[in-house]
Amino acid sequence: MKTVLDFTAPWQAGAARLQHGFGEPERILQAHAPEDVPAVLEAVQQAAEQGLWCVGWLAYEAAAAFDRAYAQAVHAAAAGQPLAWFGLHRAPLAACGQNPPVPCAAIHWQTALSREQFDAHVARIHAAIAAGDCYQINYTAPLSAELEAPQDGDSSALAQVLFARLRQAQPGGYAALVDCGDMQVLSLSPELFFDWDGERILTRPMKGTAARGKTPEADARAAQAMRESAKERAENVMIVDLLRNDLSRIAVPHSVKVPQLFQVQALPAVWQMTSDVVARTRSDVRLVDVFEALFPCGSITGAPKRQAMRLIRELEPEPRGVYCGALGVVRPGAESGSIHATFNVPIRTVVLRNGGLSCGIGSGITASANAADEWMEWQHKQTFLKVLEQGV
Repeated sequence: MKTVLDFTAPWQAGAARLQHGFGEPERILQAHAPEDVPAVLEAVQQAAEQGLWCVGWLAYEAAAAFDRAYAQAVHAAAAGQPLAWFGLHRAPLAACGQNPPVPCAAIHWQTALSREQFDAHVARIHAAIAAGDCYQINYTAPLSAELEAPQDGDSSALAQVLFARLRQAQPGGYAALVDCGDMQVLSLSPELFFDWDGERILTRPMKGTAARGKTPEADARAAQAMRESAKERAENVMIVDLLRNDLSRIAVPHSVKVPQLFQVQALPAVWQMTSDVVARTRSDVRLVDVFEALFPCGSITGAPKRQAMRLIRELEPEPRGVYCGALGVVRPGAESGSIHATFNVPIRTVVLRNGGLSCGIGSGITASANAADEWMEWQHKQTFLKVLEQGV
């Protein structure tokens, strides 16, 4: 088994999930230049219309494919890494077998970001907000870890072991392991980017974070405080408004709605606030049009999107890669010739490549954000990685 998909069923309440495993893809579609990304997405849609399952991702830097302004607001992709990658499969596996266990020493995460740098960057964001350049920035920084390569060089098996351990720490959500051969993407994302069946589209931006309480009583108070927090609500509604505007570009007029606002979701280490934004798409809309309208998701840029992305490029010295892009599946729809696409926002996502691990962690900065509180939030969001510190 090379690829694992374990997504919450976005439109269904309760525990319904989209769970599938896949072997070697029949074909791989990749784009290494921005101008090639739209053709890959169109080929993915055509493959799904013909009955194939397409599992893959877009890097954050693929934004350059959809808007000239974005091309000036993102770094070039890291050397040798594609902007888009999809494996095409005839069908999911009937049974998901397990690879043999692979031992791995304890993993120790490091970051080049100091507290002083973090505070300085928050101050820079506050200055930009005060100047009217933007009103929210999703500022991120990477963690990295070196590990001993498996003796047999089987990074695929190691990725399976790491993914299983991480799933224990971060269950639910929109999880996937995508094996790209020379790299493996282990996504434990709790955030839906979009679910689109060719007619209806649902986005569920996640903005607003609070640490879980140490007792049931403290936990309940933390959740209630976040529900009532003017800061968290403002942070969330800014992105809801951005998504409403983005969806209007592909929606039937007057069909964009917000049926759920300020929902509080429990994760193992933090509470998160989500809202639902839905629409009916025009009959001429293709998958590439959905990405052109929505990508990258506003929850991981800030707002306004173009200005936020330019400041992100200034503050973040390296490309984000898969982190903060989009990862998911495009599969045959309910009717012949139709498709159904479901993508997460790959936060809480680890990349295994060349014997090393990387994982980005982000925080939404608004005018009312306090640097000390945001630093603590940045620390809390790393909690799911601690499960790897004991080794596997």
